[in-house]
Amino acid sequence: MKHRFTVNGQLDLRDAVQFYNEQRAGLGYEFAVEVGMGLAKIREAPHSWLEVEPGVRRYRLHRFPYGIFYRLPQPQLVEIVAVFDLRADAGSWRRLA
Repeated sequence: MKHRFTVNGQLDLRDAVQFYNEQRAGLGYEFAVEVGMGLAKIREAPHSWLEVEPGVRRYRLHRFPYGIFYRLPQPQLVEIVAVFDLRADAGSWRRLA
């Protein structure tokens, strides 16, 4: 199974990596690695995670308080619509998608 990011999903990831690198050198890299591991798990079993609204699912990262919000627009394709801080307003990820 393949994956792709929406433009907003790419921007979310870039901003989060930058934020964590500003907190501590290399922490953004560690965040990106965890996102990559999450994407691998999503691609292996895309229907395994919580559907937060019809057609959109959320995978929660383990080390960081972020979720990967994704949809399955086609068989064998995962589309990442947001990489979002779960401490923020719960529904505000939608404006990014």
